[in-house]
Amino acid sequence: MSDVILPGGEGRLFQRDRDWHPPGFTPQYKSTFFRSPKHPLLAIGQTASELSGPTFGHSLIGPLDNDLIRNYAQDGGEAMGQRMFVYGQVLDENARPVPKTLVEFWQANAAGRYRHKREGYTAPLDPNFGGCGRCLTDENGFYSFRTIKPGAYPWPNNGNDWRPAHIHFSIFGHSFAQRLISQMYFEGDPMIWQCPIVGTIPDKSAIDQLIARLDRENTTPMDALAYRFDIVLRGRRSTMFENKMEGN
Repeated sequence: MSDVILPGGEGRLFQRDRDWHPPGFTPQYKSTFFRSPKHPLLAIGQTASELSGPTFGHSLIGPLDNDLIRNYAQDGGEAMGQRMFVYGQVLDENARPVPKTLVEFWQANAAGRYRHKREGYTAPLDPNFGGCGRCLTDENGFYSFRTIKPGAYPWPNNGNDWRPAHIHFSIFGHSFAQRLISQMYFEGDPMIWQCPIVGTIPDKSAIDQLIARLDRENTTPMDALAYRFDIVLRGRRSTMFENKMEGN
């Protein structure tokens, strides 16, 4: 990946800080034994067909797509768990908002279990919780959704490792081929610093950018807490994206 030179005649160079992202191979995260690259990475430009479509529009977003409490509910029910409202702003490397961007999110339920046929955790499923949603950013780059706080869950890494509570994010560009994937943690969770996946990130400041902040000013009284999670797409201090470990 090359350094970023902004369009529009600004002429400002954003040199990539490759130490900001974790190395491909980290022994404490055992999956990297199989997933890490065995050869040097190559930067391949996108083709015209990849950049030109398909694209996204408002007609693709349903009225409950960003409400995980209700979008899978059966017979008028609602998902069980600590209710919350997650919002934030998608920004470019110059802190300019990125409007009309598709943001997807998915997570475990309040017990820490995913609705997936290969899920190995024995915690119960919530019949009213599907665990996924999506929305478009508005003209100022803001997104928002309602959900419940996901539970922590065990995973077979070193025998007794647990993932902290987290929500996965997918941010699309102008087409399906332009996609960045990350995950959000919660302020004050001590399990963040015990997670082998989080431990692969070499810079604590980069980890801090993956932690949503509790926002008491924007809570819904007697209903839901609020957390803010901003996403920076490029630049020296971009959000860490797990499918672009070398820097997006």
